[in-house]
Amino acid sequence: MSTEDWAIEVEGLRQVFGTFTVLKDLTFHLRRGEIYGLIGPNGCGKTTTINAISGLTVPTGGRVRVFGHDPRREGAAVHRLLGVVPQETSLYEELSAERNLRFHAELYGVPAAKVQGRIDAMLSLAQLSERRRSRVGTFSGGMKRRLAIARALLHDPQLVYLDEPTLGVDVQARHVIWDYIRAMRAEGRTVLITTNYLDEGDALCDRMGVLDSGRLVAEGSPAELKRRYGSQVVEIRPEGSPPPELLAELRALPGVSEMQEEEGAVRLGLQGGEGQDDAIPRLLAAFSRYGVQLRGLQLREPTLDEVFLRLTGAQVRD
Repeated sequence: MSTEDWAIEVEGLRQVFGTFTVLKDLTFHLRRGEIYGLIGPNGCGKTTTINAISGLTVPTGGRVRVFGHDPRREGAAVHRLLGVVPQETSLYEELSAERNLRFHAELYGVPAAKVQGRIDAMLSLAQLSERRRSRVGTFSGGMKRRLAIARALLHDPQLVYLDEPTLGVDVQARHVIWDYIRAMRAEGRTVLITTNYLDEGDALCDRMGVLDSGRLVAEGSPAELKRRYGSQVVEIRPEGSPPPELLAELRALPGVSEMQEEEGAVRLGLQGGEGQDDAIPRLLAAFSRYGVQLRGLQLREPTLDEVFLRLTGAQVRD
């Protein structure tokens, strides 16, 4: 792809603080008009990466471009192109929804003739038109997140960054926010998300990058990541506790990449390749030989959480 096709170019990014290297030659690119998720365990370098993209820190080495602009030298241009929804919504709770948006419009230099129209449009998008004069301190968590997204879109940015977009909101509000994010992509905006809710990344992202210890360890669509790094999962619920000899035999079967025992269940990962196709018959035959009856068997695709653990060895949340 040509440079004009990229919204963000991060190439060979390094960041050193004292004796600690946070980013180690990090390289990834965001296509224009896609939703990209950046995930990784705490301390992996996500915040440092975002700060470099936003121009808030000067990298030790490497190159960053946002729609062709260098954030270090062209910070004002980058800030006009970027809308940010931080983890903490940072709204003025003593002000009304409309006054919050008006203040933001002044900060970003929205032309006076367009301010009221943009405010009306964003309040409508956030489904908050009827609460425009209500004090933000009276809003629910979901309403505040929607207003924060409306604020980020007020100056019509081409790139929107959302940090944990649905943190602390209920299920209904979560799906409303997801619809807003998809609408941004439909309008041609580029969306960068950092999230610890991997089902959110699965539902929203065109591509995801997995960051670990300052390096990009995997990248692709959610389906590609699950196919490339995940194992098909077999969950077996036997009658009673399987004998140790049976468990040892299951673990050694061709095609079985891992096994976990839980109360009342045995979970096995089936890795692609030799042995996978006939793994299920072999499993069933092993249980039969030991006279263990089954209450249930389920075959399913891996989740992104399981892929994340395989790639990073870390829990997705503390």
